[in-house]
Amino acid sequence: ADLIAWQAWQMRQRGVKARANNQFGRVWHGRAPIMLTSTGPHGCDLLVALDATTPAAMCALLRPIAHLRGVSVRIASPQSIADMVPAGDWREGHADIDAVSVLATRARATLALGHYLPIGAAAYRGSKPGQYCTVQHGLLTPQAPPLASGTHLLAWSQADADFWRSDRTDVEATTVGSQLLWEAAENQVGTQPGKDARPVYLGQPHHAELDQKELIESVEHFCRETGATYRPDPAKRDRRSLAQQRKWEANGVEIDSGAQPLAELNAPVVSAFSSDILVAAARGLPAWVYHENPPQWLVELWHRYGMHQWGDSPTPAPQQPAQAPAKTIANIVMQMLEA
Repeated sequence: ADLIAWQAWQMRQRGVKARANNQFGRVWHGRAPIMLTSTGPHGCDLLVALDATTPAAMCALLRPIAHLRGVSVRIASPQSIADMVPAGDWREGHADIDAVSVLATRARATLALGHYLPIGAAAYRGSKPGQYCTVQHGLLTPQAPPLASGTHLLAWSQADADFWRSDRTDVEATTVGSQLLWEAAENQVGTQPGKDARPVYLGQPHHAELDQKELIESVEHFCRETGATYRPDPAKRDRRSLAQQRKWEANGVEIDSGAQPLAELNAPVVSAFSSDILVAAARGLPAWVYHENPPQWLVELWHRYGMHQWGDSPTPAPQQPAQAPAKTIANIVMQMLEA
């Protein structure tokens, strides 16, 4: 439950230079403009605190809006999302971080990724009790940020809800499923890759949870032993990551250019842990996890998500709920607005 301790841990993991270049630093100090996108009647029935514009975040927070009718929606984000919102009559303007807190005092429901990010934190400061919903948008490790007191967690599964709550009694939870995985299941591959198809190892977006040296050795060992290509995460463009990729390339590891969108990839995929493993399995692709010396928490994570290790049968497609998670979330929002 200690957000301050978690933030301190994050900063230690990122290092001095990363702290100096903290992408959210200007937002935290109120110096960066917030894009405020709105639709519907005047006022603010629903506030959406969209701290990130990744596919996972947009699936979690933006897709439910398409199932709402006659609702006044305000979306606060760090950049323009005019091309990302559902169809409708949207208006876009600028605001500051304090305006998000003011909007939250007027809203009757708030959807956020959590109160550990600047916009979500501002929304939480202004939210009334029982009106702040945290929507899960990715895999949960033991280092996941703490949930806000009084939040309503909308989780992928009961196992994730229990894991993230960690027996806390000040957090309500409802299992809704993952819109990201739902959409992946709707986008099945047409032709399965052949048995001899080269696997693609997906690089992690960040490595704060894993020992760097062990992970680097594990990736190189896997790629050299199996002939897999390494696909870097697009966010990993820092000098250290690029230098490591050049070193791998010099040692015979082929680096995937990333020219083909991940959603269109038709090859076996492998990673230490990533929601993309579940996305691939949902699409019908063979997918595995691999780490030479996995810590116990990572083995437990693989088990919680049903991920199979390299050498076993492929990871089974995640079980899907009866209806789209975005629709379930929209129904929960409507119940909050009607209460």
